[in-house]
Amino acid sequence: MDWWRRLKKNPLARFGAILLLIFYVAVIAADFVAPYDPYASQPNGSLLPPTKIHWVSQSGQFIGPHVYPTTQGDTNLETGDRKLIVDLTKPSPLRLFVSGPEYRLLQMSLPLPPKWDEVTIFPGIPLNWHLFGTTTGAKFNILGTDDQSRDQFSRLLHGGRISMFIGIFGIIITYPLGLIIGGISGYFGGVTDSVIMRLAEVLMTFPSIYLLVTLGAVLPPGLSSTQRFLLIVVITSVISWAGLARVIRGQVLSIKEREFVQAARAMGANPLYIILRHVLPQTASYVIISATLAIPSFIGAEAILSLIGLGIQQPDPSWGNMLSLASNASILVLQPWLIWPPAVLIILTVLAFNLLGDGLRDALDPRSLRR
Repeated sequence: MDWWRRLKKNPLARFGAILLLIFYVAVIAADFVAPYDPYASQPNGSLLPPTKIHWVSQSGQFIGPHVYPTTQGDTNLETGDRKLIVDLTKPSPLRLFVSGPEYRLLQMSLPLPPKWDEVTIFPGIPLNWHLFGTTTGAKFNILGTDDQSRDQFSRLLHGGRISMFIGIFGIIITYPLGLIIGGISGYFGGVTDSVIMRLAEVLMTFPSIYLLVTLGAVLPPGLSSTQRFLLIVVITSVISWAGLARVIRGQVLSIKEREFVQAARAMGANPLYIILRHVLPQTASYVIISATLAIPSFIGAEAILSLIGLGIQQPDPSWGNMLSLASNASILVLQPWLIWPPAVLIILTVLAFNLLGDGLRDALDPRSLRR
């Protein structure tokens, strides 16, 4: 486990791993961590700024963290500024572990063929406890509200489920395809190798971003966001195996000449068994590193598609379609709190995966293993 010790000694890789762990725990438990329903609108709460936390009452007495009911007033038509109406007579204490909207923790459902209807895999645990919130009617919008009066922080957490897991689902489909096809190509060689590699080269000539836009545009309009998400992942993953297959094929060409592979062949082992049992495991180091570095590309693809309106559709949240509000100049200038949180989360997630991938590459480097 020398590689594990080296990985733990890398501060940047450790930072990336901890950041990803926090993000994944938060989005998996989004129903508990988020104070409100991401689809629920608040009365007179459109485009509210982040709620200000107070510690001292209006009479000057310390009463702990609390907020006041805040609603939106009239808008100045010349400047676009909105007047906030704050009821200073009704302080609402902030507390941990408060009751709120009911939900089912860890509920899992997926659209399955042939009709792609959503099927519940795990019904979840019925709860109504939330990590934090207010004890009375005032709303605590830690990152403000959007143009539909929905809590921005709650939508960020629920939207992170799509943005954080799209890369995981992508490599689950792409990498087995690339490994098996590349392994077969390198092991058998000859005509099989030529046909597979020519097909891979054809697929690699398609510009990925234009392909994603085309796929997003031709999907049927009646699909739910979950169905669009799954279909986009499946289609792009089926096409994205070519680059990995070429690299695996090159490694297999040298691995198949080693003594243990020749011995298995001499003993009459099935070629597919040799590929899966003896050859492909030798590429594990590269595959782990490559998978870690490939996940950000799936996250970026989802963000781009949702940003231009071809990915996850409103009212379902994702970091990409939340970032699409940046196309509105007035919101970009007057309500910047709607723009920077999803942008920062996308940047931090991509950075964390890259730092972890670089750390794995250094830890699993054969030269460092020999040292």
